[in-house]
Amino acid sequence: MPATVIVGLQWGDEGKGKTTDFLAEQVSTVVRYQGGDNAGHTIVIGDDTFKLHLVPSGVLYPHIAPVIGPGVVVNPATLIRELDGLIARGINVSKVRVSHAAHLILPYHPAIDRAREARLAGAKVGTTQRGIGPAYEDRAARLGLRVEDLLDPASAATRLARVLPEKRALLAALGDTNPGEAVDEVAIAALIAAWGERLRPHIADATDLVQRALDAGEHILLEGAQGTLLDLDHGSYPFVTSSNPIAGGATTGGGVAPLQIDEVMGVMKAYATRVGSGPFTTELTDATGERIATEGNEVGTTTGRRRRVGWNDAVPLRYAVRLNGVSSIMLNKLDILSGLPEVLLCVAYEIDGKRVDRWPASGAELARATPIYERFEGWSEPISGARRMNDLPGAAQRYVAALEEAAGAPIVLLSVGPERSQTIERALRRRRAGGR
Repeated sequence: MPATVIVGLQWGDEGKGKTTDFLAEQVSTVVRYQGGDNAGHTIVIGDDTFKLHLVPSGVLYPHIAPVIGPGVVVNPATLIRELDGLIARGINVSKVRVSHAAHLILPYHPAIDRAREARLAGAKVGTTQRGIGPAYEDRAARLGLRVEDLLDPASAATRLARVLPEKRALLAALGDTNPGEAVDEVAIAALIAAWGERLRPHIADATDLVQRALDAGEHILLEGAQGTLLDLDHGSYPFVTSSNPIAGGATTGGGVAPLQIDEVMGVMKAYATRVGSGPFTTELTDATGERIATEGNEVGTTTGRRRRVGWNDAVPLRYAVRLNGVSSIMLNKLDILSGLPEVLLCVAYEIDGKRVDRWPASGAELARATPIYERFEGWSEPISGARRMNDLPGAAQRYVAALEEAAGAPIVLLSVGPERSQTIERALRRRRAGGR
């Protein structure tokens, strides 16, 4: 069988973890294809809440093989801590595999991240300061160490000796004159040796594993982190992540061919959120925004930072659907809008006195945009108990229909709460004809 890609259609935090968890029952393997422990996927099962940063969301199903693909940058300390935390809660992690080709986040990467953000001061990008960007830089510069190097400490030590002088000089130039163990060759080498021993059973050729599963007729789920509008090449640059969260990134980061993908499931919230800096045309800084943020518990899973909140925006939504070739959509957190007298949807921008229906090509242009809204009647009834579309108030159904029309792709799944069971299956999912 072919593969399904799950991709965020906004600035991340759309509910991809819940989407992956909901769909994982039907597949054999879940592959995380990009990003690092800057991501945070929250899954609620009954009274249990799981917050995952590196391990794919499918780990909660015993039949799933969770795979961290070659496109991910891996902080071994975070991965080990996450595995140990899952074991302590009774979750079997023996099937978790991490690609030998994934790059490592080493102690000097977060140090460089922090030093850069401190130097930028008021012009910060708003990174999570987990070293994601510097690790991807080393990958592109062919200076990085990979997961496979954890299994050969002697070779890793040789490569560290070549890299560390440059890292010390860079940190000094950024104003960090006392980085300590972040650039201590002996300390890092000891960490690498310990990490290798702990992770040895989990290290594998992930691309071969995925291709063998596809050859066997199994269904693969590719799980992205962040969202389309944070894509390095297609997002609101420079306020973006350092990888490619879009569906195209699943091919390189997950080890699948384009024609092996027969479905792209886009994920979005009923409203919009953004973490960190950058233009946010529909941002709400009033009591309504505060209410949505509080009701939606809009706090970053990874950073604990409060998310910025705004009305949904059809302009980048249309762009994200087209860019990713989205075949179907999961809409999350519709229940959070219950009780509002009206719900707004941005349908176009005004830029320099002109109506603009397309996503602006430049960040400067986007920063000058003001929203043009359509207004929808709100609904007062709580909807967390709804399990069919007909259980929803008419006003909620009309808002969902408007979002679907604006997106240009069918909303097939609808979440009215954080638990697996609080999901309405609205329509059949679309797949590409003639899949393998």
